[in-house]
Amino acid sequence: MDTLAHPGPAPETVMVRSHRIACEGVGGALGHPRVWLEMGAAGFVDCSYCDRRFVATTVAGHDEDEQLALGVYEGAGGH
Repeated sequence: MDTLAHPGPAPETVMVRSHRIACEGVGGALGHPRVWLEMGAAGFVDCSYCDRRFVATTVAGHDEDEQLALGVYEGAGGH
């Protein structure tokens, strides 16, 4: 079976209130460089480093700017 054609589920799903977020992994030695991710119309995005899936709980344009989990930064300014 080709794992690229049939990827498994994301290792972690994080619900967020912004369509633009940054991910640093789980922090510490298990973290990775901060990357900014844009969801676009899909309403979700996967981090290319740690495979965490971020799912928006709001409609694009109605984003909130608050911290929901360690290593997750939302909005243009982060925290």
